[in-house]
Amino acid sequence: MLSKKQLQDSIDYLVGQGFDQPEVGIVLGTGLGQLVNHIDNQKVAHYNNIPSFPLATVEFHTGKLIYGDLGGKKVVVMQGRFHLYEGYDFLDITYPIRVMHGLGIKNLLVSNAAGAVNLDMKKGDMMVIDDHINLQGGSPLAFKNVAEFGERFTDMSAPYDKAMNEKLLAIAGEHNYTVHSGVYASVVGPQLETRAEYRMLKILGADAVGMSTVPEIIVANHLNLPVCAVSVLTDECDPDHLEPVNIEEIIAIAGEAEPKMVQLFTSLIGQL
Repeated sequence: MLSKKQLQDSIDYLVGQGFDQPEVGIVLGTGLGQLVNHIDNQKVAHYNNIPSFPLATVEFHTGKLIYGDLGGKKVVVMQGRFHLYEGYDFLDITYPIRVMHGLGIKNLLVSNAAGAVNLDMKKGDMMVIDDHINLQGGSPLAFKNVAEFGERFTDMSAPYDKAMNEKLLAIAGEHNYTVHSGVYASVVGPQLETRAEYRMLKILGADAVGMSTVPEIIVANHLNLPVCAVSVLTDECDPDHLEPVNIEEIIAIAGEAEPKMVQLFTSLIGQL
């Protein structure tokens, strides 16, 4: 169960560390951690020092919140997110979103690495998420006292902020980046999909598939927090020509796309 005291303890600790009224929250996905190098006047809080915070376990994620200046705004960046496949539950995964909201953020930006189910999209492209399909088998709002934190039956008719999405696509156009708009399917993992599963995802209408993001988006909507999300497409999920997964290559492709993601997010923050 989630308690308001837990959240307040986390928020109070961070305020005491100098996390003073951030305007924008950012969640960084696999291979996309270098955005923090562009943040000025940094203050850092490691997850293991924040009361009630989960700890990051995946080798591609470090576990810290970073506060500072980016794009002319005060930001708080989550470097190292939590996943179902690590054994966390939905409350753990989304706890940092509630903490950042409690600190005062007015907008949330999320990134991830994903596989391209839509074969018109290629490795190294990016995709602004317009909608999603939750295949994770649960909800971060399915707990007894959820009504203490917001409307239990949260509307999800437009989960991604249209204005921010339009700004992202316009910024991409200005820089000649290949950025698509599409539907993201979120699965549990950590295993990659079978050929039959990729065919199923295509039939369902997914353009990309990953193992994160959707819980955070649901909670952002629960909090009435405008949110957008961008996927870096790190592999092409062609069931008729499926190659064994190469995690090192996926990380490398995410790293190559990273400067574009930094530019997209920095420019967007400047326009918020």
